[in-house]
Amino acid sequence: MASVKFRFEDFEIWRMAIEVADLLFDVAEELEAKKLYRFAEQLRGAGLSAPNNIAEGSGSTSKREFSQFLNIARRSTFENANMLIVLNRRNLINGTRRDQILERLDHLSRKITSFQRTLRA
Repeated sequence: MASVKFRFEDFEIWRMAIEVADLLFDVAEELEAKKLYRFAEQLRGAGLSAPNNIAEGSGSTSKREFSQFLNIARRSTFENANMLIVLNRRNLINGTRRDQILERLDHLSRKITSFQRTLRA
């Protein structure tokens, strides 16, 4: 039996977004261990926003609509970056970890923008 594969699974930006979401989930688990449940839940939700919007947008019937979902996904990278900065300022994650994930978020944001340009071409 062949396994089902969705269109978005072929997109590099979706794969990158899933990898970043995994990193954010790891941070969320550490926050939960510190009984910071609200921060953990917020980070999980924001972490899933980018890959979810890429996936949902890939099912759009128009390039314009897909681009709108990609815009939401891109904005989610900024939300995640802000959360990591705040967590670091509160000494809830260290600067090295913050910087590693911020670099991945920046790269993802740029890749989403580049992908959006291909839809307009």
